Amino acid sequence: MARGNRIFAGPRLRQLRLDHRMDQATMAQALGISVSYLSQLENDDRPLTAKVKAAVASAFPTDWASFDSREEEQLLGAFTFALAHPELPGVPMEPERIEKLHLHFPEFAARYVDLYNAHMRANERINMIEEAIANDHAVQARLPWEAARDWFHEAGNYVHVLDCLAEDMAASFTAGQTLDEGMLVEALARRHGIETLIAETPDSALRSYTSSEKRLFVNAALPTESRKFMLAHQLMMLEGQAVIADVVNRAALPVPGADRLLAIGLANYAAGALLMPYAPFREAAREVRHDIDRLARRFGVSFEQACHRLSTLQRPGLRGIPFFFCRVDMAGNITKRHSATRLQFARFGGACPLWNVHEAVAVPDRINVQLGETPDGVRYVSMAKGLVKPSGSYSRTPRRFAVVLGCEIAHAANFVYADGLQLEVEGAATPIGITCRLCPRQSCDQRAFPPADRPIRVDPDNRQIVPYWIG
Repeated sequence: MARGNRIFAGPRLRQLRLDHRMDQATMAQALGISVSYLSQLENDDRPLTAKVKAAVASAFPTDWASFDSREEEQLLGAFTFALAHPELPGVPMEPERIEKLHLHFPEFAARYVDLYNAHMRANERINMIEEAIANDHAVQARLPWEAARDWFHEAGNYVHVLDCLAEDMAASFTAGQTLDEGMLVEALARRHGIETLIAETPDSALRSYTSSEKRLFVNAALPTESRKFMLAHQLMMLEGQAVIADVVNRAALPVPGADRLLAIGLANYAAGALLMPYAPFREAAREVRHDIDRLARRFGVSFEQACHRLSTLQRPGLRGIPFFFCRVDMAGNITKRHSATRLQFARFGGACPLWNVHEAVAVPDRINVQLGETPDGVRYVSMAKGLVKPSGSYSRTPRRFAVVLGCEIAHAANFVYADGLQLEVEGAATPIGITCRLCPRQSCDQRAFPPADRPIRVDPDNRQIVPYWIG
């Protein structure tokens, strides 16, 4: 509500806090204000200042547009967020100056926001095209699974409406109790009248649901954690049917078949959120310093499931550590990927051969820890572990792959796998890159290809490990 030039938005601010399941202390910390000041704001005793509005826009960027219904306030929030982009050089503008610029030049602010959004979309597309060209791939329309995967990446690997739905669903079970197969089977029967059969099968089917008969089949050969995930997937697919359909419709993926893959991915997301509810899982992760084995035991999930869930803890105002996460198969193909850090994964071609993930694939069930440094000078701590998924039969080859979870060294104190590493010592980090064709390093004994954007020099009278010089 506006009074003169002042904005009072207590009820909206309170609802925003409740929507994110935050108490006043947590939200006050996220906004950088005191609890008493937040209480005054929520009671409309004090108006929103430019500084507080900027803090709300920064902490809750996806919610700001609906935070104040007035068009000019929506524009101010988007303008503030765009100006706060880390790639912009110089000292960040003061909130009061941003508000004054928006007030006197609203058309400029609107055009700047449009330009920012176009830049972000174009930058993502350019990166994909450059990588495709560098690896001799034809630039063409994305495959359905790529479109669905990219949607999650652009969403920050966090879907608020599904996370909250799963959190509420988890709370409907016995409070604080780890969900087991029996509880999930009972919930499917009680809430949806579904009969669940857990039995072995001669084929490779993992899960099969017949809606006309309301019968769900889950392969008994799967590990317990995988069976639980299949049950949770089916439960959340039904519980969140309308929500998932709405998200898919809003996504409007242009690639045929991508909508169905996105729906499956969203149900998988909700299943993980059900088995590992956001707030308890985040709290437990902080308590054990993100020790994956301990988290997996506590929540009754697999090592991979726990890693994947950690990469989704990006709730505005209640974020976890910004991790990168990926899964790599025996051939070096990246079959899952997400990064909330500055590190980005290759879409085409192989990953950097110096990355510890390759050793992890070769030697399963052993944790490999690495301190790596990318060409831009940023250092990361990564944990990689090779995993084997049993096939349930001698006649079918088990699936082997490795999962990697890592973060920038700024978060090393809260990442148990960083213990013992010489984080700041010069020369202690392995010089890793994204992929050879995009790596600018002058000397690398493991280089498979020269960089696509630089010339090479060949000297027939001199030979090093790589038979050319770059630049």
